[in-house]
Amino acid sequence: MGIEILSFTIKDVYDDVQYLASLGKAQTAVVKRDADAGVAEANRDAGIREAECEKSAMDVKYSTDTKIEDNTRMYKLQKANFDQEINTAKAESQLAYELQAAKIRQRIRNEEIQIDVVERRKQIEIESQEVQRKDRELIGTVKLPAEAEAYRVQTIAQGKQCQTIESARAEAERIRKIGAAEAHAIELVGKAEAERMRMKANVYKQYGDAAIMNIVLESLPKIAAEVAAPLAKTDEIVLIGGNDNLTNDVTRLVAQLPPSINALTGVDLSKVLSKIPGAKA
Repeated sequence: MGIEILSFTIKDVYDDVQYLASLGKAQTAVVKRDADAGVAEANRDAGIREAECEKSAMDVKYSTDTKIEDNTRMYKLQKANFDQEINTAKAESQLAYELQAAKIRQRIRNEEIQIDVVERRKQIEIESQEVQRKDRELIGTVKLPAEAEAYRVQTIAQGKQCQTIESARAEAERIRKIGAAEAHAIELVGKAEAERMRMKANVYKQYGDAAIMNIVLESLPKIAAEVAAPLAKTDEIVLIGGNDNLTNDVTRLVAQLPPSINALTGVDLSKVLSKIPGAKA
């Protein structure tokens, strides 16, 4: 048919009477026996070897544990030293960090203070400009009108002052002239009175005691009026003692007139009367 087989594979061989299986049972049993013995010997050798290995492993373990403990102790010592150095370095680093942070905070604070100073200066400048603006506003709205009003009031006051001064000067001049006239009149009256007194003095000097007697006689009515003034206010006078007592009282009253006149005028009335012919003191 023109078929050519290049290759093939046998997957299974079997028969219905188990012939092929029977051929291998004896050999299989021998193989199993040898295999079991080999397994037992192998297990024995394996146990011995395992024990030897365990002993070696334990020795190695103990030695390793000892080395581990030594190494752990050395590690801990080294770690403690390293930790001390690390902590010291950390502390120094922390202190340096805090110092640097403090410096930075101080620098920031200084900058903030400078900013506050600048802001305050700007605020002061703004407030100063605002004050100047308000001053100019006050000058324009209050001061200048107030100065104008003050100037007007001052001008009016000066005018009134001048008017008052002129009026006062005119009044003073009028009073001065009136005073001068009155003084001149008083001077003339004084001169006239002085002349009258001088003339009286000359007359008194010329006539001597007679003139003085004239003055006394002119003064007697006034003296009598002054003496009688209290009696004028008396409604009734009662004299007790009879006519003799009345005469004695009148005589005593008349006797007291010369001393009274002498005390009032300095003129001895008894001497003056003694010089008058026919008069008795």
